Amino acid sequence: MSFQLKLGSYFVFKDRYNPKRKKFFMSNTENKNLQQDVKCEQASCAAYQKQYVTRDVQAGIITAAMAIPLSIGIAIMSDYPIQVGLATVAFASFIGWMFAWFRPGNFIGAPGIAAGLAPILAMGVSIFGISNMAFIIFLTATFQAIIWKFNWQRYILQLVPTYLVEGLLAGIGLKIVLAFLVFTYEVPGALDASDTFFTSERIIIIVLSLIGAGLFLALFKYFKDRQPAVPYFVLIIFGIVASLLLPVSMLEVEDADITLALPVPDFNSISLWAYAIGFALMLAIIDVIEQVMSNAAIEKIDPLKRKCNSNNSLLAIWVANMGSSFFGGMTNLDGLAKSSTNRLAGAYTKFSVLIIALVITFFAINIQYLEFLPKFALGIIMIFVGIKMILGLLHVAHFGRYATLLAILCGLLVYWVGIFEGLLIALAIHAFINFVIFKERDNIGTHDIVRNYLKKFKDEEGLN
Repeated sequence: MSFQLKLGSYFVFKDRYNPKRKKFFMSNTENKNLQQDVKCEQASCAAYQKQYVTRDVQAGIITAAMAIPLSIGIAIMSDYPIQVGLATVAFASFIGWMFAWFRPGNFIGAPGIAAGLAPILAMGVSIFGISNMAFIIFLTATFQAIIWKFNWQRYILQLVPTYLVEGLLAGIGLKIVLAFLVFTYEVPGALDASDTFFTSERIIIIVLSLIGAGLFLALFKYFKDRQPAVPYFVLIIFGIVASLLLPVSMLEVEDADITLALPVPDFNSISLWAYAIGFALMLAIIDVIEQVMSNAAIEKIDPLKRKCNSNNSLLAIWVANMGSSFFGGMTNLDGLAKSSTNRLAGAYTKFSVLIIALVITFFAINIQYLEFLPKFALGIIMIFVGIKMILGLLHVAHFGRYATLLAILCGLLVYWVGIFEGLLIALAIHAFINFVIFKERDNIGTHDIVRNYLKKFKDEEGLN
């Protein structure tokens, strides 16, 4: 009797903890969640999946709210009209969602204008004029189309080492920090008549900036792995409330004349044509490198661990860039800051990008609502972006001392000499050092050095 009871208890115990039986008696909610985690193999699944609509809509609204002040700051840094910057983000988002139906590059990336390219575009505006920048963007898109056609993006990171790109971005980050530092102590024009710098009005703005920065950093540290848009929301609300109680400088947005026109250049010298071609090639390569690096990170944070295809991403980028050149727009890519916010806000497909496009289109049309944004809040956001770009040098440490020193040198050259010239000088120094090492230490002839270098591009599959 005792044996039968124990035996019966054994079968009851075994049955109770049988995984198959447990799966059979799962609740409908659990079964539904299990089905949602199954990857969809069709290409169109990147653009829309019915079970993720609610999450994607929520993520799109949150990401757009974070992207708007960020895009405004990038447009200001690029010397472009704010309305043009927002129109570029909206257009690129529409294009990104459309191509996700049949040629998805990634599944949760959010397109937009890149902070790393802002000083480069500003330099272009200074050299070529804003009227000729449409042609520069068109030429950039043409180079990117060639890179896409032959899938050359696989080899670009071999041509320009990753650590030099980090150095380039660090130098650009330093430019951004110093450019927006003035926003954290700027007082309204009517109150800036005194010759004394530390007036009571300016001290108020500085105190507000310090409080806002501390609040932003504390919230970012707490919410960065869950809801990274929260610090942006809170900072903007804090700034708006402060502007209702105290005199602060507010954002001024001019109504840009956005019209469709052919990107026809007006260059008056052969040397300017040559510089324009080199400038556009540099802009195209840096844009591609940033996208390849972003895709590597986006793939790691994808909720369903789906693989990215950087060449497909490049297709959407060059089409969006070429299209934006017809209304005087800027360059775009799937930035990591917006993409990670999109993911942590709950996005599963590119349908969230369509929501981002719709929200930003509303503000691009109704620009009067943007003038509620205080400048000191925008300055805090952009200084934070610049510091993050500088801290990217820490990622270079695992490459070794040589790479770290060269990256720092590249960043300083970019800041002191210029973005284009600084990168070229850093590449020349890198090539010279390697040439001397191969020639003097390894006793390799010049012809063999060049042949081995070119062979690397022929034999290796590159990066994707």
